[in-house]
Amino acid sequence: MTASPDDRKAAFVEANGIRICFEALGDPAGEPLLLISGLGGQMINWRDAFCGGLTGRGFRVIRFDNRDVGLSTHLDGAGVPDPAAVAEAAARGEPVEVPYTLEEMAADAAGLLDALEIEAAHVMGSSMGGRIGQHLAVRRPERVRTLTSMVSHMGEPGFPPPRPEAVALLSRPAPPDREGYVAYSMELSRVLGGRLPLDEAYASAAAARAYDRAFHPDGVARQYAAFLGTGGLKEGLRRLEVPTLIVHGSDDPLISLDAAAAMAEVTPRAELLVVDGMGHAVNECPAAWPPILDAFTRHARKG
Repeated sequence: MTASPDDRKAAFVEANGIRICFEALGDPAGEPLLLISGLGGQMINWRDAFCGGLTGRGFRVIRFDNRDVGLSTHLDGAGVPDPAAVAEAAARGEPVEVPYTLEEMAADAAGLLDALEIEAAHVMGSSMGGRIGQHLAVRRPERVRTLTSMVSHMGEPGFPPPRPEAVALLSRPAPPDREGYVAYSMELSRVLGGRLPLDEAYASAAAARAYDRAFHPDGVARQYAAFLGTGGLKEGLRRLEVPTLIVHGSDDPLISLDAAAAMAEVTPRAELLVVDGMGHAVNECPAAWPPILDAFTRHARKG
């Protein structure tokens, strides 16, 4: 794969048996901060302005495409799982066969750090990326200076389900045409946005940019299977000594605040930041950023 003009600063490394597209921003001498995207999210989903808020505070920001999305390796030979069948098997407590797990995706992140010769980094993950970050911290704590898990949970059952309108929208496949995809993405941003103002111009442009860069729904289906088929981390988090910041919105329609609070209670060195009015869409709601950036900076310095 070749980087498009939109990826002039992007580079590639071979890590954990796949090719990973990444971008490093800010002072090379700054404290390394690895950003991990959520389900189907390309590295450009970490908004440039949000990354600038981090580099402006002295961090060397590294964002990357998870496997199966963006310009990283697409594992099309693994087939396309049926998410409903995976979810039903997981709910019954049966063994689940998936192309790969979140643990393997966490190993990708560790492999990227290896390739960049970074011994340990601050790690910030959003949504599914939060769970990937948790797996990295639990399995390889020596690689994680601090962990920040945003709008995520620990993968355990027993918490309030997503709101029906969010489930209904996410259950629909994304339209294959550019115009339909952008319209679908805008509807999703509105549903997930919470009470804070949505930057609609950015959300629309970001959806178009992501479509043009790499529209790959089969990869998203495989990531979703990994999300559903990877077990929870409650016991691992009980033993985690990495300083952990848990960021959640009071109005997240997808993952309940109860799930985030339970994760904070389980994790020994955790702090919970609740952003009033924030939903699940962080990048599209800049009003949520100031408390997140301030809390993360304090957290990282403490770590």
